[in-house]
Amino acid sequence: MTMEYTLVPLCEYAVTIRFADRIDERVNDVVHEVAARLEGARKEGIIEMVPAFSSLTVYYDPFVVGSAADVCAWLREHLKSSEPVVRPPARTVVIPVCYGGELGPDLAEVARFHGMTEDEVVALHAGGRYRVYMIGFSPGFAYLGGLSPRLATPRRRVPRIMVPAGSVGIAGAQTGVYPLATPGGWQLIGRTPVKLFDPHGEKPSLLSAGDIVQFRPIGREEFARWERER
Repeated sequence: MTMEYTLVPLCEYAVTIRFADRIDERVNDVVHEVAARLEGARKEGIIEMVPAFSSLTVYYDPFVVGSAADVCAWLREHLKSSEPVVRPPARTVVIPVCYGGELGPDLAEVARFHGMTEDEVVALHAGGRYRVYMIGFSPGFAYLGGLSPRLATPRRRVPRIMVPAGSVGIAGAQTGVYPLATPGGWQLIGRTPVKLFDPHGEKPSLLSAGDIVQFRPIGREEFARWERER
């Protein structure tokens, strides 16, 4: 690993490795490279590693591992290693989306904002390849990078009190899917019938940091069929 970093004790059971303060694909690559390296060297007491845009937080059991200083020493030892790390290939997840209408109430506004037709917005959005930079905000909510600059749209001035689960939205230079019904201010352009978060599932979140997401436009009938069958 060649990028500089800072170790920041987050609390009595976590340390954050901070690489930068920006959203950048190369920085995020380093985050996942380091996560893979530490997973390979995991020792008893290391509980979980949580990647974010430009940082990685390591959670540990202080009764097993020791103090934050002990954890930082372990991290420095493995961060200075020059041995190559083999990362598994990124998983691609295709998510069907029904755009516009009552399922995407802000599609027309997004189109007007950019001087496009609704079909042009849909084609541009569905034609993208999106990286899951991190999971946050609510369980299973994936922050996706890779939105075309031509679709960057400010958040709504007044957030909605409740956004339906599965809603696909745009906020600034990012796009994302609401896995649960929550308040939110993103511009809603469509909805997916796919369940993105199941607390009872073996893997509760459909998406994980490092995944690649592609959207596939579907019609209202196919959307209804998906909902009946799930």
